[in-house]
Amino acid sequence: MGDRTAFRTCPLCEALCGLELTLDDAGAVTRVRGDKDDPFSKGFLCPKGATLGVLDGDPDRLAEPLVRDGEAHRTAGWDEAFETVRRELARVIERYGRDAVAVYIGNPTAHSVAGPLYASAIVKALGTRNLYSASTADQMPKHVSCGHMFGDPLAIPVPDLDRTGHLLMLGANPLESNGSLASAPDFPGRLKAIRERGGKVVVVDPRRTRTAALADEHLFIRPGTDAFLLMALVHTLFAEDLAAVRLDDRVNGLDDLRALAVDFAPERVAAVTGVPAATIRRTARELAAAERAAVYGRIGTCTQAFGTLNSWLVDVLNVLTGNLDRPGGAMFPRPAHAPVYRRKKPFTTGRWRSRVRDLPEVNGEFPVATLADEIETPGEGRIRALITIGGNPALSAPNAARLDRALAGLDFMVSVDPYLNETTRHAHVVLPPPRPVQTPHYDIALTGLAVRDYARYSPPLVPLPDGRPSESDILARIALAASGTGGDPAALDEMIISTTLRKATGMPASPVHGREPGELRKMLDEAGTLTEQRLDMMLRLGPYGDGFGADPAGLTLTRLRTEHPHGLDLGALKPRLDEVLCTTSGRVELCPPTCAADVARLHTALREDRPPEFVLIGRRHLRSNNSWLHNVPELVRGSNTCTLQLNAADAARLGVAAGDTVRVDSRTGSLEAVAEPTDTVMAGVVSLPHGWGHDRPGTRTAVAREHAGVNVNAVTDEQEIDPLSGNAVFNGVPVTLTPLRT
Repeated sequence: MGDRTAFRTCPLCEALCGLELTLDDAGAVTRVRGDKDDPFSKGFLCPKGATLGVLDGDPDRLAEPLVRDGEAHRTAGWDEAFETVRRELARVIERYGRDAVAVYIGNPTAHSVAGPLYASAIVKALGTRNLYSASTADQMPKHVSCGHMFGDPLAIPVPDLDRTGHLLMLGANPLESNGSLASAPDFPGRLKAIRERGGKVVVVDPRRTRTAALADEHLFIRPGTDAFLLMALVHTLFAEDLAAVRLDDRVNGLDDLRALAVDFAPERVAAVTGVPAATIRRTARELAAAERAAVYGRIGTCTQAFGTLNSWLVDVLNVLTGNLDRPGGAMFPRPAHAPVYRRKKPFTTGRWRSRVRDLPEVNGEFPVATLADEIETPGEGRIRALITIGGNPALSAPNAARLDRALAGLDFMVSVDPYLNETTRHAHVVLPPPRPVQTPHYDIALTGLAVRDYARYSPPLVPLPDGRPSESDILARIALAASGTGGDPAALDEMIISTTLRKATGMPASPVHGREPGELRKMLDEAGTLTEQRLDMMLRLGPYGDGFGADPAGLTLTRLRTEHPHGLDLGALKPRLDEVLCTTSGRVELCPPTCAADVARLHTALREDRPPEFVLIGRRHLRSNNSWLHNVPELVRGSNTCTLQLNAADAARLGVAAGDTVRVDSRTGSLEAVAEPTDTVMAGVVSLPHGWGHDRPGTRTAVAREHAGVNVNAVTDEQEIDPLSGNAVFNGVPVTLTPLRT
């Protein structure tokens, strides 16, 4: 037959790039190129995406389940593996109750179609309140701030990169991460285009990253102090009468915000942030003067002690400058699969609290920073069993060594993961999903964050072997096992489809209001799998859908798959605040009481500021994605190295040269890393990349082990969190440095 060409979306990051793959007769990927016909990515390809074939064919990927046998794992059949899961979950629940089982949902889950469709069913089937995810090690502050401001934690405005004339970015490095909470293929090209059309890009970061080097202006800032800078910008807009709130008839709290900002003059915060007062004032003036501007903050602003205040103030600035929900500003995407008629409840947190540290539930979750507490601490409600779906919390959680030890003491653990890695080595059952080319793809989570409305469906390119369950089937069977029923996973899909259609037909704003659910069920894509039928249902009910025949030209999965195999451009972002706003008042809450009360911590920190000699921050690499890709030989070479970057002057003062070993100590532990003196890091700051530390016994990732590196989370602190969101603090961690003489 010879080689064939196929197309799909890259599943490795948030950029949504289209790929052109060449496959041989055996279904192996022999070449990867960018899909030049994808209307969103237009052929862009990064080094990570270029290695999808190597990742797909990785000999260390698990093809069959593993079951713990003593201290080792053995290969098992699927029926045995699922029966073990059913039996052991039932045993734990019967003896200790449903909250004795916890679920951890990792970052890779958001890059799949199965994860968003089925993970919540597992949590619901268990009936547990012990849900944890990578969100509280990443972006939870943004969910909380948007929940308080707009009423919906998923209503996250993104910068309209293609039309803005001024972009202020804090804690973001999209030239290496490819972007986050702003899905944008070729983020570098989009930033260059801003400059080419006469605009300005300003980057605020403790490091001169590749993104900062591309920008028109880079402002060094002391880690953990972004909230002071942002509040000083707000102060300046008010003090100099620069605020231009275009939505003044839709906004509450303007006067309260003005009062909160009074004490944060640029001159007062300059010493704390390291940003001169004159620069702060000029930055505010330029932001206000720009015809179209957007403020964008990412993981560097979330993973610090004032994460929620940072996320809130970013959108406060977008409102104050008149740039929320307008072209070229910060806008709300309209994903094709999300119905606009959903009945929404106003956002709240703390509906229940954690057992050990009394931390509030946020968005249905507890902070991953307290997962070890809940496993280790005796008493009623102690976690005895854990289900992990993707992710690697034994590396990614704060004070990861403690969580690693805690995982070893669980009564039962089941992991859905393609690797036996630092986390899944503790599992009693490992259920590997199929290879990427055997898996369908539709970005349920990420198209809701895209800088342009877009949809693309990628069917499996290679059929599954007989008896090999899909990722959807694996998660559905876990949900059934958790409910104690077992049985055919199709029953779960049918229940979800019938429930969704029944609700849709009963809602007046729905395009199928008043129709018969059974009639609609028969219209779903008969040739597709049940997962595809669920996706077809979502698209038909979505803002561009056919409404089950109400709009014959509307979108269906069949139309998306057959008429738009390279993806469908649904146009530039459109103003839609009225659709997303669901606060109790029906207005944007510019000064939510929860955020306003937390400003007291800023006042305290401003009075008591005594910075430690050194603070630690994380680091992104272009050829890395958390701990995912360190088993790909092509991605652990060149610049992708696990070194401790420190300011060259600090290194000279300590007597540290390039290649020397330095011990890094914190409250929670220590590590030894290879020094890399550089002028790209500001004085008093050291930086380690995250996702490394692949030297644990019992793993099966040969390349990662050969390039083990050190785990930065040996020295991060699980006791330090942003109190409003529970997010872990990974930036601004106080450390001491000790050169090690040899």
